[in-house]
Amino acid sequence: MSLIPFEPFRELDTFRRELDNFFNSKFPSGFNFGMPRIDIHETDNVVIVMCDLPALQQKDDVSIDIHNNVLTISGSINKSNEVKEEHLYKRERYSGQFRRSIPLPASVSDDDVKAVYKNGVLEIKMHKINESRSKKINIDFE
Repeated sequence: MSLIPFEPFRELDTFRRELDNFFNSKFPSGFNFGMPRIDIHETDNVVIVMCDLPALQQKDDVSIDIHNNVLTISGSINKSNEVKEEHLYKRERYSGQFRRSIPLPASVSDDDVKAVYKNGVLEIKMHKINESRSKKINIDFE
């Protein structure tokens, strides 16, 4: 009989993916409950996150935090020049507060992070840190 390692959050992660799939299939693609869509990839030295955030108007509308190797992107999308409610026929584009927390695939340095917002996409580049910080200890024999 083989032993399977205990992973207490595996079922929660599966449940979250099933909920994401349900809401993405049942509602219009632009309706994502204040959670912007992201792509994450990595190179040998960098973890890169691409986040769709259309209609940001200024730098203060978005905040990026890294804590315990979890990236959190939050802020608000304000559409001040929109059509008044009484003339509105259909609304699918998100407006309001958003927040997304993503566990990163590798340990990153929170000191060397570069974020660029261009054409509705926020790109965040985080340099990886060496996880193996082990050091061989010499023993003095007397």
